[in-house]
Amino acid sequence: MRKLARAVRLSAIGQGTPAHRHNVPGRSALRTAVALAAIGAFVASAAARNQTEKTKSQPMHQAPPYWAFVEDPPVHKSAAPSKPADQDVLQHVPGSQGAFTLRQINDGFTPPDWHPDGHPPMPEIVAHGRRPDVWACGYCHLPNGQGRPENASLAGLPAAYIVQQVADFKNGLRKSSKTTAPFSAMITEATKATPEEVKTAARYFSQLKPKPWIRVVETKTVVKTQAKDWMLLPVAGAGTEPIGQRIIETPENVERTELRDDASGFIAYVPVGSVEKGKALVTTGDAGKTLPCAMCHGPDLRGQANVPTIAGRSPSFIVRELYDFRSGARAGPDAQLMKPVTAKLTVEDMIWIAAYLATLHP
Repeated sequence: MRKLARAVRLSAIGQGTPAHRHNVPGRSALRTAVALAAIGAFVASAAARNQTEKTKSQPMHQAPPYWAFVEDPPVHKSAAPSKPADQDVLQHVPGSQGAFTLRQINDGFTPPDWHPDGHPPMPEIVAHGRRPDVWACGYCHLPNGQGRPENASLAGLPAAYIVQQVADFKNGLRKSSKTTAPFSAMITEATKATPEEVKTAARYFSQLKPKPWIRVVETKTVVKTQAKDWMLLPVAGAGTEPIGQRIIETPENVERTELRDDASGFIAYVPVGSVEKGKALVTTGDAGKTLPCAMCHGPDLRGQANVPTIAGRSPSFIVRELYDFRSGARAGPDAQLMKPVTAKLTVEDMIWIAAYLATLHP
């Protein structure tokens, strides 16, 4: 197994080259194809060895966890309307000379670029989209590609991987076990973007360097939260509650997150012991429960060939994707590799895996 792991890794990244290496100039399509074929062959053979009667994959009976598939509650007609904020007052965030109004900040075609020096110049499709059909990619995924819990971080992902995911959205191969508003918006945007727009955006995000974005805190209790804007926000004065078997991912600074400040990250509260249990699953497969993640995602879990990084990513996102692979909602080319990996995972296992991965340097 170790020899095959090394062969897969070397065929994916090139003999003697460092392992973190999306979009390395000169990498041939043939090398990538050979790497993925080797990975696929290994995963298939390992999965076959693990399919005993005792450990055989079972149907997914656990409901999608609400804290990973966050939906805003319906607005009751009887609810007293809140006083709307002035949409034309200039807003500011720490460390930025920019100033934007709420009208600009909440417009899908004019996302605020608070820190333009922190990334290369954005192409038009990322900065402004294409009216009236396609929102700016930087609105949801942020100008630096870090993303938010309700969507995905795109910074540093292989361009070909991003293009494939958009194609899967368009072709109905990437669905969700529970359809949320952000997911529906992605379907809408993906189906209207042109192939050239998708490639342009993918090239931009692939060149960005992901940065630490999640602070993981193991705890027995957590502040009470409510769903707002498709993420979990603390309820002022509501106190705390047992965390149970949940991940509660919430902004470090709610105000800055609401202003779409791409320099303000998130806290992930996880059950005590999650990180250590997740490490066992991720690094060893935990006696056949799953497969070691490094086999496909590289020795540092930052990806190889067209396999994406999973280090330092939003735990809410990781749980959603593991659940969708497990349930069959994701059926694109990468799903065939992930099916045996997720076949025996419970939601609790997914919590542990996501908690550990979020502690790693992206």
